[in-house]
Amino acid sequence: MAALQKSLIAAAVAALAAFFGFAFLKINRLSLASREMPLKHLKCHYLPNIEYGAEDITILKDGLAFLSTGLHDYLDLPSFSNEPGKMYVLDLLQPKLIPVELQIKGDLDLSSFNPHGISVYTDEGDDTVYLFVVNHPQRKSQVEIFRLVGEDTLVHLKTVTHPMLHSVNDIVAVGKEHFYATNDHYFHNEALHLLTVILGLPWCNVVYYSPEEVREAAGGIQSGNGINISPDKRYIYVSDILDHEIDVFERLDGERLAYVKSVPVGTLCDNIEVDHMTGDVWLGCHPDATKLFNFDPKDPPGSEIIKIKNIVSDQPVVTLEYGDDGHELMGSTVAAPYEGKLLIGTIFQKALYCSTK
Repeated sequence: MAALQKSLIAAAVAALAAFFGFAFLKINRLSLASREMPLKHLKCHYLPNIEYGAEDITILKDGLAFLSTGLHDYLDLPSFSNEPGKMYVLDLLQPKLIPVELQIKGDLDLSSFNPHGISVYTDEGDDTVYLFVVNHPQRKSQVEIFRLVGEDTLVHLKTVTHPMLHSVNDIVAVGKEHFYATNDHYFHNEALHLLTVILGLPWCNVVYYSPEEVREAAGGIQSGNGINISPDKRYIYVSDILDHEIDVFERLDGERLAYVKSVPVGTLCDNIEVDHMTGDVWLGCHPDATKLFNFDPKDPPGSEIIKIKNIVSDQPVVTLEYGDDGHELMGSTVAAPYEGKLLIGTIFQKALYCSTK
């Protein structure tokens, strides 16, 4: 009996060691640990007033850019300020590019404002601009809807919460109160979430929200991150960050999504922006996620900007547009193009204005 017990214990220890070894290798593979950093620089300078990251940036057709800043206490990522987050606006048609803080009016607790992904919807009837912001007060998940008034004021209209919107990362607005949202976790518990990652369980999803209904629009995603829409409103693009792919879905009647294809990008892509003139897809990416979670200022996380041309075609073209080892820019999350200009945001550091001409 004693010998049998020793054999069982030895077998259990061996199985546990094998699992931990498998988990270590799997996480390193998903995180692209020790990947050689591709380098490519542009003519850039830092945007003033942005000191603690601009996790998401989006630009209207008239050159007005919105920036969400100050994301903190999220996924145990590093942050260098516990101050409430802020929203900024930047007019790219002005000669001096200085982001201006947007004043927020209405019934919203600004002391816990923690903005993440953003999207803008313009009402074609009266040109009213609505700004949608993913907000994480006390690590919760909700969506704030604002109306832009004048040049520098946001009026809070509504807070959206729902059990299906339990771990929202990013959104794309398709109406005044309608949007698609990505969930980046299936479980809130980090240990259970890590287990789903190790086992490769694609349990995250895209959720469609309207005041009339809330439902899953697409599933089978390892970790849903950035989301955006094609200029003709026909396709939805989703970054499955752990699969190192961009998923393409076609919008069907009734706001249903039909899977079309996945485009490999070879890196961990965060937010998605779309050039309103060319339809090119721009991605802010993380070349090595281990450097994000194990932050070392002497060996900082790098930044990588990817562009995809002709994403829906049989031969999409994936190119590196900017690459840095973290000494100019750490932890890029978004690249927003506008007529030869490019804004690059980060999780916790700064933001760049670059020229692509």
